[in-house]
Amino acid sequence: MKKILLFLLKKYKKYISPMFKAVGVECKFYPTCSEYMGQAIEKYGALKGTFLGIKRFFRCNPFSKGGYDPLK
Repeated sequence: MKKILLFLLKKYKKYISPMFKAVGVECKFYPTCSEYMGQAIEKYGALKGTFLGIKRFFRCNPFSKGGYDPLK
């Protein structure tokens, strides 16, 4: 499961993410939400890593300041 999620995340970063950047939509955090989710899946496994990634994704909104937010 972990390998499948990381594969899908890699494809998202290669094909879908650039389309968002082309219209001016970028992640407010560093590392980006997709990088954060990849790190979380690597460190904590598929279930907890995905949960942490989704939680981070919902923090990335127009009302968020963003900034440096590493995986702990």
